[in-house]
Amino acid sequence: MEIRNKVFVVTGAGSGMGREITKLLVSKGAKVAMVDINTKGMEETAEISGRDKTSIHTLNIANREEVEKLPEQIIGELGDVDGIINNAGIIQPFIDVNDLEYEVIDRIMNINFYGTLFMTKTFLPHLLKRPEASICNISSMGGFIPFPGQTFYGASKAAVKLLTEGLYAELKETNVHCTVIHPGAINTNIMANSGVHLDVSKAEQKGQENMTLPADKAAEVIVQAIVENKFRATVGKDARFLDIFYRFNPRKAVNFILKKMGSMKR
Repeated sequence: MEIRNKVFVVTGAGSGMGREITKLLVSKGAKVAMVDINTKGMEETAEISGRDKTSIHTLNIANREEVEKLPEQIIGELGDVDGIINNAGIIQPFIDVNDLEYEVIDRIMNINFYGTLFMTKTFLPHLLKRPEASICNISSMGGFIPFPGQTFYGASKAAVKLLTEGLYAELKETNVHCTVIHPGAINTNIMANSGVHLDVSKAEQKGQENMTLPADKAAEVIVQAIVENKFRATVGKDARFLDIFYRFNPRKAVNFILKKMGSMKR
């Protein structure tokens, strides 16, 4: 898909990958409608990317009524929408299923899955009218392999994976391309945005940072996947490795993750 002169909607554009995706799309000649609950963050993204090429829309994507008002707002400011990138998401506290409160579970599923669903259902009728359009949904490597203490996060991202793949099948003969993205560990502030705190040492924190992919590099992979109309893309060496490992031997892959990350539950 050609990026230049297109209008994209990017959720979670106030920070992290959403900000970097917005910057990259604008640099390639697109306009971007930014959607986030973080108005200040979007203001900063707009300042960096170019205010004449972006618009700001403050809302919670888990609120269907608010999402359904978006197309008219965005079309009025930037023109017809050619693509959506459902990037916004949160992780859960590192707590087992048995101990996790339903209120937390609902929040995870509402933002990660239903937010993506609401955005997709709302914009799909508009996308089908465009000469060429794109739906890009950000899942996670947690969407194809489980992580200890992140079971509902993984379930929500697995739902995003199947939603996107189902859309691909349904829309294959249309003008709308569908891509699912599985990022590994990316250097963003998703933990802070999710209200999750880990009591780790500085050495552990430094080690985790060294293993993560910079958000701008992740954005490059994601945007290129859209350009190439890919069915799916993994982002980062860890995601690529685990994707292969899990396909080869799911049980061993899960045990490997448990051994490596079991200590994160505190």
